[in-house]
Amino acid sequence: MAGLSDLELRRELQALGFRPGPITDTTRDVYRSKLRRLRAEARPPACPPRPAPRPGPAAGGGGGDLGAPWAGAGSRGLARPAAPLRRRASPRGSSDEDEAARPAPGPGRRWWAPPPGPRPGPPAPSARPEAGRRLERWLSRLLLGASLGLLLAFLGILWVKMGAPSAPREAEDRMKLLPVDCDGKTDKFCQAKQKAALLELLHELYNFLAIQAGNFECGNPEKLKTKCIPVLEAQEHVANVTSSSSAKFEAALTWILSSNKDVGIWLKGEDPSEPVTTVDQVVCLESARPRMGVGCRLSRALLTAVTHVLILFWCLAFLWGLLILLRYRWRKLEEEEQAMYEMVKKIIDVVQDHYVDWEQDMERYPYVGILHVRDTLIPPQSRRRMKRVWDRAVEFLASNESRIQTESHRVAGEDMLVWRWTKPSAFSDSER
Repeated sequence: MAGLSDLELRRELQALGFRPGPITDTTRDVYRSKLRRLRAEARPPACPPRPAPRPGPAAGGGGGDLGAPWAGAGSRGLARPAAPLRRRASPRGSSDEDEAARPAPGPGRRWWAPPPGPRPGPPAPSARPEAGRRLERWLSRLLLGASLGLLLAFLGILWVKMGAPSAPREAEDRMKLLPVDCDGKTDKFCQAKQKAALLELLHELYNFLAIQAGNFECGNPEKLKTKCIPVLEAQEHVANVTSSSSAKFEAALTWILSSNKDVGIWLKGEDPSEPVTTVDQVVCLESARPRMGVGCRLSRALLTAVTHVLILFWCLAFLWGLLILLRYRWRKLEEEEQAMYEMVKKIIDVVQDHYVDWEQDMERYPYVGILHVRDTLIPPQSRRRMKRVWDRAVEFLASNESRIQTESHRVAGEDMLVWRWTKPSAFSDSER
């Protein structure tokens, strides 16, 4: 056995129906012991001599001691011996023929017959909690509704911004309905002329301020410092267009201050935050409704809408990212839990095989070191990555597996945690 190479050892094990893992310095002795045991199981047993039949007790006679080894006396005078107990199934799934081919136990060895049925293993991995699935469905529906709301908000903002051109026409209609003071004159002709002159002056002033404010908002081609036009500049423009005097211009400003209606013209003083009460405090005039072209209005509406959409988009992107991270975390936990249960199954098989080898005098101790089992099951390049899975498997065995007992023994001069397979009793206290 010691002269076999790793390749020959692997072929021998595969020929006997066993699939070995990586053969290293730490697993070579284990696989040699496994090969030795498989060869012993595959060796045909010698046929033991059949015992000579003994005559049964006579009918109606005593002979109770002679008939004890037999199941009972029949009409033919002989009884068939009871069937021997079957040894428990091999941990690697050996068939009944292999079990039957094993040699009979010696006088100093006892057989153990476990109850029929498959060997219990660790519980199946639990699925994701129902609460996590409900949370995922709820978040998906919420994000879908938010996406639709984002689209509707974009269209609404675009519609509101594009509907602004109707405001100047409404302001002009209001100015045409404003009453005019005739300064004490009662004739209808004078009142009509003064009213027409004042309306013309206010209309021209409104148009001038709206155009200047629109130019300032749409690229500022005239290089204006502000859209609040100085009083002298506005007065000069109105005088050139309407040929009105400064007195009429001041009268128009006075009427704007005394009126409680919004005509689309703001009068501002030196401090924009303080309200203006007299004409002398007015420094500049500003249009409340800038007049802009279709392209400028469209670009400003798109800019406003895109700004709001980007804000909502980043909020939705953050929520989508959070949902993706949660789903990735849940999937990793499921994979880790599945790997932990697979590791638990492998550990149970290794510890049980070691105990079977010890019963057959193939191992020196009935226990096996925990670190030795780890080094057998996990390759060196995967131990750092599988550390969390291994720790969870060890913790699971300590709290949920009664057949494996954790002990501390001195091995090679060092204290080491080991696992021992605890064989359950064949009979319970109630059966006794």
